[in-house]
Amino acid sequence: MNPTEGDALQALCNGRDLVSGGVAVPFDVMYAGQSCRAFAIRFRGQVHAYLNRCAHVAMEMDWQPNRFFDDSGQWLLCATHGATYEPASGACSGGPCRGGLVTVPLVERDGVVFWQAQYPFQPLVF
Repeated sequence: MNPTEGDALQALCNGRDLVSGGVAVPFDVMYAGQSCRAFAIRFRGQVHAYLNRCAHVAMEMDWQPNRFFDDSGQWLLCATHGATYEPASGACSGGPCRGGLVTVPLVERDGVVFWQAQYPFQPLVF
């Protein structure tokens, strides 16, 4: 990792906060100049993050706050449209969706999960 890459890491949560198939950790990013909600999950031991936007219509997907997995814990589900996505890739696996979810780069290091600020993702400035 080069120094500029390390500077772009934004601490998100403790790794233990993400349980496979469980509740997501939400966060905000600037995506291509717009403020967007994103979420981090764990699936089969690996961490993943996506913009909280259904690929069918750009609406938030969680069916309850920070809950994206279906009852089986195997698919991400859009509560509004019923589209399903593969948790490990964000690819559409069924229902009304065009393409897949937008992936936000994550890194898990020493028990901490970071998201990586790189184009088109930037931290919000307050």
